[in-house]
Order: sequence, then structure tokens, then C-alpha cells
Amino acid sequence: MQVSESIQCPFCGQSSELVIDTSVGSQRFTTDCEVCCRPFEVFAECEPGEVLSLDVRGE
Repeated sequence: MQVSESIQCPFCGQSSELVIDTSVGSQRFTTDCEVCCRPFEVFAECEPGEVLSLDVRGE
């Protein structure tokens, strides 16, 4: 199951929506900001249908 979560770019502060696949318990991936194009890491802990924690970090 996929869940939409609001995140904020750690560089420019732009808010955006990120879709998380909650069928994977522990996730770590890199994505780019839609505004400033800088890459940042996303860490998510999930249970099916629910995001338990979400952390966004810039390098």
C-alpha cells in the first residue's frame, strides 16, 4: 500500500508530497528536490498502510 507524506527540502525549504510504499518496513533512498534540484536522503520506517517515522536529511 502506498501512502502520500508531506516533506520539506532540507536545502531550500520547499514542501512537496512523497509517495511511500508501506509494504517495505525500513527504507532509505535518495530523491531530488523539485525546486532546487539538490539530492537528499529519505529514511522511512513503515508498517503496512502506515508510515511510522520519516526523516529527510541533506548531505
